[in-house]
Amino acid sequence: MNPPIPPEARDATAQQHARAGSAARRTRLAVGLACLAVVLLATGIVPRLEARTTQAHQVAAQRELIVSTVTATRAPATQDLLLPGSVTSWADASIYARTSGYVQHWYADIGAHVKAGQTLARIDTPELDAQLQQARADEATAEANYRFASSTAQRWQTMLQTQSVSQQDAQAKTSDAAAKLATLQAAQANVARLQELVSYQNVTAPFDGVITARNVQVGALVTAGGTPGLATMPGELFHIAQTDRLRVYVDVPQDDASLVVPGTAVSVTTQQYPGRRFEASIARSSNVIDPVSRTLRVEVDVDNHDGALMPGAYAQVHLALTTAMPALELPVSALLFRPDGVTVAVVDAHDKVQLRKVTIGRDFGTYVEVATGLAASDRVIDNPGDAIADGQSVRVATTAAPGSKA
Repeated sequence: MNPPIPPEARDATAQQHARAGSAARRTRLAVGLACLAVVLLATGIVPRLEARTTQAHQVAAQRELIVSTVTATRAPATQDLLLPGSVTSWADASIYARTSGYVQHWYADIGAHVKAGQTLARIDTPELDAQLQQARADEATAEANYRFASSTAQRWQTMLQTQSVSQQDAQAKTSDAAAKLATLQAAQANVARLQELVSYQNVTAPFDGVITARNVQVGALVTAGGTPGLATMPGELFHIAQTDRLRVYVDVPQDDASLVVPGTAVSVTTQQYPGRRFEASIARSSNVIDPVSRTLRVEVDVDNHDGALMPGAYAQVHLALTTAMPALELPVSALLFRPDGVTVAVVDAHDKVQLRKVTIGRDFGTYVEVATGLAASDRVIDNPGDAIADGQSVRVATTAAPGSKA
């Protein structure tokens, strides 16, 4: 049997156990606080590290620009140049009265197709008819006087041979016959003039065409002549246009003027006939550049026997321009428009950017011809940014097939 533990020993043991428990609690608390601190540090530092890593990758990506390139191809030798044109009739004339009188009858109205020499109207000219009769009477009188003077001169010349009359009297009779002949010729010329004016009683068509205007009525007084060139055309009886063949005038820009030569393929289209092309031919050009518009006036002739095209209409002229030595072409998306001119960005063998000034030739819409400043083997950056600089390092994503985008 164990001896009893004195109270003092029990108190000391309890104090020892209490101190041991307190130390253990403090240890656990310290460990917990340390773990908490580690967790808090981890949750704060790791995202920052990840953000810094991401930022570093972005900076590296920005320093090394990724681009796509295209290579230039040979431009087509033939280009379809589309220009606006104005359709005019092959011949166009205002018809006036050549003699004065009253309109007795008219035979052709607007829209009528007439032939050359066909009578369009008849003018009644009683005064002119009377003048012609008087001129014929004067001609008959002059002819009678001349015959008498001529026979008298011949008789006096016969008597002169026998010395029956003087030389002076014979010459006087001969001179009188010559004067009578001149009077007869003047009378004949006056008759011919009046006959010509009488023939103008019939107003005729100068060429085959269609009547586009009629400004006369039966009984209207018309006077000879008119005032051509004015907007109102006073005195115009008819207006006629030849429409079986038409002229189309176009203004070719200076850059393409040298390519427009006789024999160049050309066609005409209009909005009234979608999908239809009217074959035409280049007739002539002015051979002079207009100093105001910097264009060349070219005349294109169109066959219009079916009457489909109308003079005065708007048309589009397609010129197939052919160049002997076509240059390279690039998409317009590869061009940079800088203050010093048009530029392209080329990637060299060391993946560095080279900015080159180029000269633009023909325009094909989405593609343009590069006349100078580019080689067929150059890798040209497509869609370069405005901030791209000479000597900048880039990384080519893929190389496009010739003439296509990467």
